[in-house]
Amino acid sequence: MKDERQSLTILNTPVHAVTMAETLARTQKFMAESRLHQICTTNPEFVMAAQTDDAFRQILWQADLCLPDGIGLVVASRWLKKPLPERVPGSELVYHLAELCAQEGWRLFLLGAAPGIGDAPGIAEEAAAIFQSRYPDLIIAGTYAGSPDPAENEAILKRINDSGAEMLFVAYGAPKQDKWIARNREALPTVRMAIGIGGSLDFVTGKSIRAPRWVQNLGLEWLHRLIKEPWRWRRMLALPRFVLAVVVGKLGSRGAGGQG
Repeated sequence: MKDERQSLTILNTPVHAVTMAETLARTQKFMAESRLHQICTTNPEFVMAAQTDDAFRQILWQADLCLPDGIGLVVASRWLKKPLPERVPGSELVYHLAELCAQEGWRLFLLGAAPGIGDAPGIAEEAAAIFQSRYPDLIIAGTYAGSPDPAENEAILKRINDSGAEMLFVAYGAPKQDKWIARNREALPTVRMAIGIGGSLDFVTGKSIRAPRWVQNLGLEWLHRLIKEPWRWRRMLALPRFVLAVVVGKLGSRGAGGQG
């Protein structure tokens, strides 16, 4: 179920006003409860996808936490006079969660990302090794590329359940990863928290390079990624569409006498 402290709706999509520290505090709470909690790393692409994908929008509303992962959400929230405290990037959160798993003894499973070719390890395997080197006490329950194809579902569930995983990173990209988690919430009895992490493991392994901190602070990380990965330009169109939709929605609300 959605968190009772959800504080902002942008284009009929929920976003929680949390900091990184608050996210980790909630993680502790979630991990102490005897059910799976779904975390979504919401950004403008999520919001725009939810405008036409009813199933995805419903998943976001039912998630336990929708993080503000995307500077566009932070800017939009300020313009709507309901400012989010900060951005919580999934690409940074994965390190904090891995460290927390090491400290608490929680078993972490990495699902998704690109598989290995030949004898080369897959991205999830590489990321697991990097996490393990940074946090020696971390218990990696397992890694598997797999796919969100329903034909693979039962075999993947067996791998995860046999591993005794308590935290699950799913790197299939949105909305596939989020739909996979939602579809299997009741079929993962040992997992207490599952989070869709998109391309975060690519950043961990160095396959993708994050923008320098000063570029991030200017809110231009999206531009840096577009320059580095120009084939993403179609997906990047979600950002200007998001801005236009927020502006039109705000102006329409004012025209109708609403509060924004």
